[in-house]
Amino acid sequence: MHTATFKLLSLSGKPLGESLVGDGPLEFVQKWGTIGDELIEMARQRNGFYAFESALLVRPFQQGGRPLGLVEWNAADLWKGKYTEDMADVLFFAEDVFGAQFCIHDNKICTFDPESGLSEPMSSSIGAWASDLLADYEFLTGYPLAHTWQMKHGPLPMGVRLLPKTPFVCGGKYELENLYSLSDVEGMLFRSCLASSIHGLPDGSPIILEISPPERDADRQDSDDPSEGSCVSE
Repeated sequence: MHTATFKLLSLSGKPLGESLVGDGPLEFVQKWGTIGDELIEMARQRNGFYAFESALLVRPFQQGGRPLGLVEWNAADLWKGKYTEDMADVLFFAEDVFGAQFCIHDNKICTFDPESGLSEPMSSSIGAWASDLLADYEFLTGYPLAHTWQMKHGPLPMGVRLLPKTPFVCGGKYELENLYSLSDVEGMLFRSCLASSIHGLPDGSPIILEISPPERDADRQDSDDPSEGSCVSE
């Protein structure tokens, strides 16, 4: 295992899932090649974990409760199928505090912006990803805002991320006042609608989002209850 992966594990919390046994996990990730093998190797050491005060989530292999495992998280009928892009060959395995995803695609590790639906290459392996992450963890995980928000509102519950009241892609600022907590699935569903709304539009184009108030999430800890949560695009 890469030394950077060991370093990341040493900074992480307790495992989120039970110890992996058998060849089932390897069979599940075999289409993602050597990076998939590396991912399972890391999971055998620690099957899912939070790090940097919950700013980074690496999902356990399989888990029905919060946070969902990568098997459940990557189900086509959960949120992936709501995006315009075909993501059948993308494996999402980790995320920052805002729900921006880390994934395996085209034999590399990429970042995925849930607001725009765009991905960018990041690292060539799990070890390289861990090294890149450790070198710039504040930016890549959102740790400073995660820390400040939790100092004010308390620890983020399992399966909850921080979303911007005004989406970042629409000019929302990375500031405490622009953040609220929401379950990870709800957050991805809302932003899949946003991404579909701006798909193919030139930069600066106006967009219209019809926002419908969701049922209040018991995990929300802020006093302001924004109406964001689900949407219908025009």
